[in-house]
This record gives sequence, C-alpha cells and structure tokens, in this order.
Amino acid sequence: MSNALKDYLVTSQQRVEKALELRLPTSTILPQRLHDAMRYSTLDGGKRMRPMLTYSAGMALGIAPEVLDGPACAIEMIHVYSLIHDDLPAMDDDDLRRGKATSHVAYDEATAILAGDALQTLAFQILAQDSSINASAETRIKMITALAKASGSQGMVGGQAIDLESVGKKLTLPELEDMHIHKTGALIRLAVQLATLSRPDLDPAIASKLDHYAKCIGLSFQVKDDILDEESDTATLGKTQGKDQDNDKPTYPALLGLAGAKQKAQDLHDQAVESLSGFGVEADLLRDLSLYIIQRDH
Repeated sequence: MSNALKDYLVTSQQRVEKALELRLPTSTILPQRLHDAMRYSTLDGGKRMRPMLTYSAGMALGIAPEVLDGPACAIEMIHVYSLIHDDLPAMDDDDLRRGKATSHVAYDEATAILAGDALQTLAFQILAQDSSINASAETRIKMITALAKASGSQGMVGGQAIDLESVGKKLTLPELEDMHIHKTGALIRLAVQLATLSRPDLDPAIASKLDHYAKCIGLSFQVKDDILDEESDTATLGKTQGKDQDNDKPTYPALLGLAGAKQKAQDLHDQAVESLSGFGVEADLLRDLSLYIIQRDH
C-alpha cells in the first residue's frame, strides 16, 4: 500500500466514523437496545472501503468531502445491514465479524434482524434529508433510486439469493461473476455512482468510465476475498476463515485454482486502471485503491 493511500485510508475511516456517529441514533433514545445494536455493528470496525471509494471518486471529480459525508454514511449503513443479515443462522450462520461477535451473538437474533432493518431505512432517510448533501430534489431522487436498485433484488439482495441457491452447485465463470456483480459489486459501483451523481454537470462519458472502474474493482474485491478465505487465517481476517469452503460455496479458486484466481484479480486491476486513463494525478488514489484491493491481507 502506498503511503498516500495509507494516510488517506486512515483519514477516510476517521471521517466516516465521525459522520456515522453523528447520524446514528444514540443508545439513550428509545428503543435503547435496538439503537445500541445498530451502533455496535456499525461503529469501530471495518475497512470502510465503500465510503473511501465515494470520497476518492469525489476527489477525482473535484468534489469536497463534506458534500459526500451523507452518501458515504448511507452506503456504509446498507453494507453493515447486509453483514448483520448475512451472518444470521438462516444465512451464513457466522459468529465473528470485524474481529468481534456478530450482532445476533452479541444481542439476539430478533434484535439483529431489526438492527439491520433500521440501518437500511436510515440510509434512505439520509439521502432524502441530510443537510450536508448539497443537491437538488431531483438529484436526491436519483441517489435514492440508485441506492434502491443497488441494494435490492436487482443488486445486493438478489446476489445473496443467488449465492444461497448456488451452495453445492458447480457454476461457470460467467455465472459466478454475475452473482458477485450483484452481491458485492452493486454496492461498490454505487459508492462511485453517488459521487458522480453529486456532479449533475458531469460528462456522461466520464461517469461511464468511473462506473467501469468500479465494476472491475467490485469483482476483484470478491476474487481477493475468495483467495483470502483459503490462504489467510481467522485472526487476520476478523471473520471465520474457510467458511465458504466449509459451506461448499462456489468460489474463484475452486473454479480457476489459486494461481488462476490471482491472475484474474490482476487482470481486473489492469482493466480498472485503464478505465482511469483519461484522468491525471487527481485519480491516483483510485488507482492505488485498486492495487490495494488485490494485495490486501484481510
């Protein structure tokens, strides 16, 4: 990881942590246990990859970070809600996330479900009302529509449904990619899209190139996750290592072999960087981020 990216990662994590803290209901407000569970799962943990993407895309487009605090929080809340539900006994049944007990273990299953539900709806409320978002009503509606599509049955939730249906099955590479374009890639693409939507005057061709960049790193992120699930350990990952293999889920290493999966990640990184060829140094963080995704250890 470059020093510039390392510094920016820390800065972005601190920025979104503060922004999330301000936007989440405090645990002193009724219902206290629900709000405490929301804060437990959202704060103090995670790479904050999606918010950092929003801020980094904003930097490439000359958008001030304070304008993007609301969108960054909205997408992180959707992501956290998906993790809470993904870890439930009816889904992946995991007891470790971001290095600590999952929500249903720390609280209970019903509270975890409700915390996820509440985070999901709060994300939409932020895009609709947050005063830091300097956007017209028309732009807010576009953001809300994008969030709904990326997180719903045509996006993340649809990808999770395909994932559950694929357990024990042999998928082709296009089928595996289609699943992850929905499950993981949709929110990563949304992270960049929320930044481009914050520039209503943006050339559609530039927005399209940034979307292609996001599509590539969305897939490379999942390829690397699959590699780490085989090569890393539970302590480093902060979640249970080998879970996908134990659950007989289709993965890139299972389909391509470890060497093939690593080459796939590299190819996707190369495509992502090529998508940024029209940008100068203002997109260096996006380039570094793509490299970090395929070189990370957790």
